[in-house]
Amino acid sequence: MNRRELRAARRADADGSGPTLSEREPARFPGAKGAFALFGEVLLTGLLITAAGLLVVTLPAALAAGIRHLRRYVNAEQSHAKTFWQDWRRALPGGLVVGVVGVVLALLLLLDIDLANSGALPGGGLIAIVGWAGLVVGAVALLIAAGAWTPEAGWRGAIRRIPSVTASDPIGAVYLAAAAVLVGVVTWMLAPLIIAGLGCAAFAVVAVPARRGRR
Repeated sequence: MNRRELRAARRADADGSGPTLSEREPARFPGAKGAFALFGEVLLTGLLITAAGLLVVTLPAALAAGIRHLRRYVNAEQSHAKTFWQDWRRALPGGLVVGVVGVVLALLLLLDIDLANSGALPGGGLIAIVGWAGLVVGAVALLIAAGAWTPEAGWRGAIRRIPSVTASDPIGAVYLAAAAVLVGVVTWMLAPLIIAGLGCAAFAVVAVPARRGRR
């Protein structure tokens, strides 16, 4: 085997597209071999999501595109920024509707929380807790829908999958809730950290269903 053939064999061994060079199973996620490279890709994805979701109502489409981008990366498929923007444009029409509805609901919940904290409402503490819980539930629903979005199913199909995905993996939904809270906390601490937070949230959508206990 000459040098060129050996390099081709190593690439096929790494991405699982060909026979392995040694007796072992191909990697589950051949694209995610190096922790540092994976972290860099998560940050890049967070930057892309932040840029594409800057108008807030475009955030659902940005999340859907970012999640698909990371899925391609960990599966050693082509994951260029160009494909991210292609997915974003395809997800945008329905994603704008999801974004507008999400913004309206979030503003209503934030208004309830503000009124509860002002003392103008009886049982303000309980109302505030319900408001914060509603924001977390909404964020988890958005992450699940964005993870389920495909050009073929569209946003209607993705939203219909939210109950079944949650029921089939309630612990996974808790993990996504933790990721959503993390985005909020790091953004509150320092606004530019939203880039890392969104990247980590997108990666959580990819990684949580594939975790070891779900094999």
